[in-house]
Amino acid sequence: MYGIIDCDNCYVSCERVFRPDLKDKPVVVLSNNDGCVVARSNEAKKMGIKAGTPYFQLAEQFPNQKIAVFSSNYELYGELTGRVVEIIRQEAPAYFRYSIDECFVCFDGFADTNLKEWGENLHKRILRSVGMPVSIGIAPTKTLAKMASHFAKKYEGYRHCCMIDTDEKRIKALKLYPIGEVWGIGRRYAARLEALGVKTAFDLANHNETWVKATFNNIVIERTWRELNGIDCVPNEEMAKKKSICTSRSFNGMITDLDGLRTHVSNHAARCAEKLRQQGTVATIVGVFLNTNAFREDLPQRCSFQETLLTNPSNSTITIVKAANEVLQKLYRQGYHYKKAGVIVMGIGPDSPYQPDLFDFNAEQFEKMKRLDAVVDRINKVNGTASIVLGSQQYTRKNGKGKADVVARSARRDACQSKNAIKQDFKSKNPTTRWSDIITLK
Repeated sequence: MYGIIDCDNCYVSCERVFRPDLKDKPVVVLSNNDGCVVARSNEAKKMGIKAGTPYFQLAEQFPNQKIAVFSSNYELYGELTGRVVEIIRQEAPAYFRYSIDECFVCFDGFADTNLKEWGENLHKRILRSVGMPVSIGIAPTKTLAKMASHFAKKYEGYRHCCMIDTDEKRIKALKLYPIGEVWGIGRRYAARLEALGVKTAFDLANHNETWVKATFNNIVIERTWRELNGIDCVPNEEMAKKKSICTSRSFNGMITDLDGLRTHVSNHAARCAEKLRQQGTVATIVGVFLNTNAFREDLPQRCSFQETLLTNPSNSTITIVKAANEVLQKLYRQGYHYKKAGVIVMGIGPDSPYQPDLFDFNAEQFEKMKRLDAVVDRINKVNGTASIVLGSQQYTRKNGKGKADVVARSARRDACQSKNAIKQDFKSKNPTTRWSDIITLK
């Protein structure tokens, strides 16, 4: 049996942990640069606020309505969901984190445990200890567990934990579940299936395997069919660690100069390196992409991507940032107004055992970089994200004397209005990771 623990309305729930006054009130969280709505409370959903609604339209569409608005605060979300995962680690025999707000657990060795009761108790402990509500789905396969978590979230009668443990429950759940909501079925395949008369998960599961293979010739669809029929076939290894990591973000405005782009690319590359270290992996390929604003038809358009191969696999911030900036130098062209940049690391493998290049490897330098990254990660964890950064990661702004001041990506930078900095007008504090934001009791 498998289980999945899913944080309810994750970003909104994180904001509410330190704002209990917002309970039962409409709350939304905005995307990067405060562009559009990406997370909504149940109250906001009932009001009719749709995901993707531009922020500036909220006041027009919902006049005289009090809606709490927050900018995305990934530092806070990562910290609180990390606490949820730590509780899961203590309670489950085996687990692997699937996303920032979802975690799979495997119940091998739990034969004598009442799993429904286990799930209900886990929900209570997480809510009591962290303040985050979660929904739990339990089933013989991961796809069915995802489906069960949907019902646990939707129907209060399940008491936050739904278990599909009989064939009768499985068939009933499949008949109620739209094909477009099934884990592993993308938007294009959902449209194709619906055109073939497959409206629910039961319609797909009810076809024979020969039809599925002949119609789609796609391993993901075939696995999904088996999972819906109770056959466990999604390998844990494929989900535990990412095969590629991408960090990207649209700019607050548009950027034309290379220095401005270098700052963003350096920050994205550093974040990729940090994610590699967190999952114990190294990368062999570093890629960078640059995009202009497709909606500005009055401006010249360009979308470009290029990658470079690292001589030695690495998760070092300095190495990956350097490689990304070298790629950026080749990509950059004057005369374009760039709106978005991103860094992708690929060719990911385990950091141990490590296979360096036979003719170009400095063991002493490798160990030095490893120790440096460990120290920086520790300081940033204790004192707040980006307390220590590389020089290329720093934003600049013009002071009153016309000179450029360096603005570090730290707590002090949040208040600085740099042209290139991320727009976060409604950002909450980080009381769990920054001493400057620690809560004071009156």
